[in-house]
Parts: sequence; structure tokens; C-alpha cells
Amino acid sequence: MPKSVMCGNELTVYLSGDIDHHSARKIREATDALIQQNQPSVLKLNFGGVNFMDSSGIGLIMGRYRMMLLYGGSVKVVNVPENLRRIMELSGLSGLNVFERSGEFCESVK
Repeated sequence: MPKSVMCGNELTVYLSGDIDHHSARKIREATDALIQQNQPSVLKLNFGGVNFMDSSGIGLIMGRYRMMLLYGGSVKVVNVPENLRRIMELSGLSGLNVFERSGEFCESVK
């Protein structure tokens, strides 16, 4: 289960390690449960701790993007390492305007 923090109307999910087909499923299920439980208007996916990502990571972002649109919210992808940013940009994510450089404002992380 990824660490997360709810701050105001923003839910930040802290991703770490490798994101592949196996781990993406667990992250997706946990994140979807957090979205349904907290009903944020903004979901921030923090990639600061991610070392590797394959196409499953792109699917993870796209699925949460669609889910948040259904809830009337948005997704922001933050703290992306440069090697992963190139993969994300090549996949077309930059056209969705999801990238954000972000500082942390909340102190408690679950």
C-alpha cells in the first residue's frame, strides 16, 4: 500500500520502487480505494521514490486521470525523475497538462 496524505481537498499518493505490471495493480487498487474514501478534487501522484517504470505506470496514470475526471477532479504528477519524465512525455501525458513541480505542504504522511 503506498503512503498517502490528504491535505484539504488534495490527496497525495507517494509511489516508490519499481512500477511494473505486478506492482501497478496493487498501487491502482489502493489508490482507487483512497480516491473513493476521500473524494479529493486533486490527486497528486508523487513519483519521487520511483526508480523504474514500464508502460504499466503510464496506464496507472491514465486510469486515475479518467477516474478523477468522472469525479470532477484532476490529476497532477509531481517529483518525476528525469529518466521517467522522458518516458511519460513520449507517451503523450504532457498533452494532458498533468505535470507539476510541487513542494510539500502537509506534514503527516500515512
